[in-house]
This record gives sequence, C-alpha cells and structure tokens, in this order.
Amino acid sequence: MAAFSFTFLLSFSLLLFSSTSSAFESEPTPHLRSPRSFPHLLSKFAKPNKISVTQKQKLNQYGYETRYFTQTLDHFSFRDAPTFNQRYLISTEHWDGAERMAPIFMYCGNEGDIEWFAANTGFVWEIAPRFGAMVLFPEHRYYGESMPYGSKDEAYKNADTLAYLTAEQTLADYAVLLRELKRNLSAEACPVVLFGGSYGGMLAAWMRLKYPHIAIGALASSAPVLQFENIVPYETFYDLVSDDFRRESVSCFNAIKESWDLLVSVSENTDGLLQLTKNFRLCRELKNVGDLSGWLESAYSYLAMVDYPYPSDFLMPLPGYPIKEVCRRIDSAPDGTSLLERIFEGVSVYYNYTGTVSCFDLDDDPHGMNGWNWQACTEMVMPMSSSAENSMFRTYDYNFTSFQESCWKSFGVKPRPRWITTQFGGHQFNVTCKNSGSNIIFANGLLDPWSGGSILQNVSDTVVALVTEGAHHLDLRASTPNDPDWLVQQRASEIRLIEGWINDYKQANAPSLFQRISYRGGGSWNWFANLLAF
Repeated sequence: MAAFSFTFLLSFSLLLFSSTSSAFESEPTPHLRSPRSFPHLLSKFAKPNKISVTQKQKLNQYGYETRYFTQTLDHFSFRDAPTFNQRYLISTEHWDGAERMAPIFMYCGNEGDIEWFAANTGFVWEIAPRFGAMVLFPEHRYYGESMPYGSKDEAYKNADTLAYLTAEQTLADYAVLLRELKRNLSAEACPVVLFGGSYGGMLAAWMRLKYPHIAIGALASSAPVLQFENIVPYETFYDLVSDDFRRESVSCFNAIKESWDLLVSVSENTDGLLQLTKNFRLCRELKNVGDLSGWLESAYSYLAMVDYPYPSDFLMPLPGYPIKEVCRRIDSAPDGTSLLERIFEGVSVYYNYTGTVSCFDLDDDPHGMNGWNWQACTEMVMPMSSSAENSMFRTYDYNFTSFQESCWKSFGVKPRPRWITTQFGGHQFNVTCKNSGSNIIFANGLLDPWSGGSILQNVSDTVVALVTEGAHHLDLRASTPNDPDWLVQQRASEIRLIEGWINDYKQANAPSLFQRISYRGGGSWNWFANLLAF
C-alpha cells in the first residue's frame, strides 16, 4: 500500500494562486487557509513521474521524435545572451509536405513536462491525419527538460536566474522555433494552427494576437484570459466550483461548507491535531489545520475541473462524473457517521479512488520555489476570493498588499498585476479583439471553474466561443466511445472552423496556375510566358 504524496498534486495547469495565505484575509480564523490551497494550473501534475504507463503507451503510439532546439534566453536584448536547449516533440508521420502547403499543428506547451501534455491532448494527434498535418509540441521554458543554465537548481536559484520565465519570452521561443523549423524544411508557406488548454490555451490565444504572421488561427480551450485585475469578480472561480457541488447535492454542498468551522474547532482541542491526523489518515502528525484545509480545497477544485463524463486518469484515477460520487459518499454515510468522517470518505474519491493508498502525505515544497509560483508572483496575478453567499469554501477577501509582501519574501520581487493586460489586453476584450483579432476559438465547458474567466460569447464571425456543459479542456482529450453527443458535436465544430482557416489561407496564398506550371515544368514557365507574349 503506497503513501500518497501531495507534493506533485497541487498545481493543475490553472489553479493559479499559490504564494501565501497572507494574500487573503478571513474572519474569524485567518489561519485556516494554507498557501497550498490557492488554485494553480497544471504544473505539479505535469512531471515525468506523473505520466502513467497507460499515458506513456498512448503517447508512444503517435510516432513522434524528441528533439532539442538551441533557444535564446533573452529575446528582447541584443547582447550576446546565453542559450539553452528547448525540448520539443515532433511528428511528420502524416504530414503531406511543404510542396502541398500542408499545415503544422502546434500545441503551446504549458507549465510542465511536455510529454504529459502531449499524452493528454489526443484531439490534436487524432485530427492530424485528416489534415495531413505535422504535429509539434514545444516545451515551455523552465519546465520539464527545457532548463536554462543547465539545471533546475541553477535556473531556479534566484530572481536573477528566474527573470526570463515570462509568457512573453515563451511566446518568442515558440515563434523562433517555428520560423527556424519551417525554414529548415522549406515550409515557409505552410500554415500553422495553434492549440492549447488551460494556461497553454491562454498562450495560444495570445500568440495568435501577438504573432498573426506566424499562425493563422488558434484553438484556446479553457483559457481564462480575463482572470486578471478586476475584469471578472474575484469570487468567480470558487463560486463556480461550489456550483458544481450544489448542482449534484445541496446537502453535500452544505456538509462541505460546515466542515471548515469544525476543522478549526477540533484543531483547537487538546490533541485536536492528532485527532485530525487519524481521521484523515495522514502519514505524519498534522502541525497546522491550514495544511489540511488546503489539501481538501485543492481536491474540491480539481474535482470541478475534471468532472468528466467518463472515467479518466488525467490528474488522478477517477470515475465518470466524480463529483457525483463524492457527494454520494458524503450523503449516504450510515447514521452516526461524523461530519469529518463523511468529508474524508468524499475526498477519498479524489485522492484514493483505487483504494491503494494507506496514508496521505501533505508535505509540499516548503520554499514554494517552483515555476508557477514565480509566474504568479510576477505577471500571472489572478485575484481570487471566496464569497459568503455562494461559496462552500471559507469566506476570505483578496488583499493585494499582503500578496505583494509574500512575493517579496519568497522571491524578492513585486507583482505587476496590470502587466498581462498591458501586454495582451483584457479590458474591453470584445471590442479590441473584434477590431484586431481573428481566427480564435475559445472553447469552454461550464462545469470548469475557469470558464468564468474566459470568453463565453462570440466576439466576431472569426473569434468565436464554443460553450458546452463539459469540464476543463475536455475537447482536447482523446475521443472515447463514451463521449456524449455534445462533445462529439463540439469537436466537429472545431474541425470545421480549422478546416475553414486552412482553406482560406491556401486560396489566398496558393501559387497561380502559371507558377504551378513553372514549379513542375522545370523552367517551362519562361517558355510559356514568351509564347503568350508572342
């Protein structure tokens, strides 16, 4: 029986705030909330040791190569900057070649090991043969094997070495890689379509807006591009998580909501932390009730994100519609079962559905020195709070001053909460994107709590929103016999739109008849032109 480690389970690609608990104020027990409970995106799941045997087998069947590209560390300086090896996965198995202007499908790598994202993005692999497309999965700098300065220890050493971990530098990596790859393959005329889910979806949308000459379109799935400043209400994320549970069972929602006060009350008793340690089968004695609350909050948030209609092992081995199973266990406990025992039974669906875990380890990196924490403390500042009226979580307010102090303590940097919106926009997104953007699909499922920070209505005829009842970038996952009709239809719509982009591009850029005669006739164009002139 294995002991389950929480170390790599907290940061799913878009659970975003992970700096410190002092970024929030909660009454009357502000100590309840732990740094671990802030939502991340996907980084701690996207580690090499997180790729299951099944996922690795799926990835291997796609027939890709692993390559490395010498990438510039600082794209925005003309000094002789250091370089690093950027890993990318590439498949030309189904590519129709440069001479046919066959497309290149590129997934914008997220904040983690690229193999994990490639293994969980079956949609791109599945549609590549239909389009005769090359498939490309570049890895995000400072994640996986794409480490500047030769190692993670050196890359994450301090604020100076981490300074180049930004979305802007990453998009420049992808642009440079694409241009060099196309040049080496004489494929300059081949159209590029971008894909991405979660933070990767944000990158895909931003890249289409910032580099429209590089890519002809982007599918941005579950991309909360509006989750900045005060564009959406701070409480949106946790209210939507709560809605998912309330939709299944009001009594389940109420049980979770009532559990927070009980956790604090028990922890304040003599030997209360020891009692909680036993109740939740922790491997080591609990030192702070906030650690336990963070562990629970993370599970609820991730369950909302992966509330898929069929069994999956994306984050953890889970049944179909796992929130339904969580609430079933909480609500159907025998008479006399305590509230905390019911909560444990429910959360075990997420952490131990297979029943193979004997105890749970809540320990995490005590220094918070991971890439996403740095990004959240610099430019990816996504304010969040929990409302008293609609949330099943403890009530707390966002406090930027405390958050800023925490980031300074952790990294010696001050966050720039307006930098992302300065770089990529956000306020009045519909107006600006309608005027300057095109060929972007924002795909969202309303079960996904990140949908509240994304685009849910069409911006224009070419910047469109596909909204379903699904969860976190479900459309990008491989198809299964259990896919509901609405998911099949969503993917069909995405394929139709992408096909339209490619056809429009080829019609606008295809060689003329005379040029095709020249290409195939080895110089016959001059003879034919002279004949016409005569």
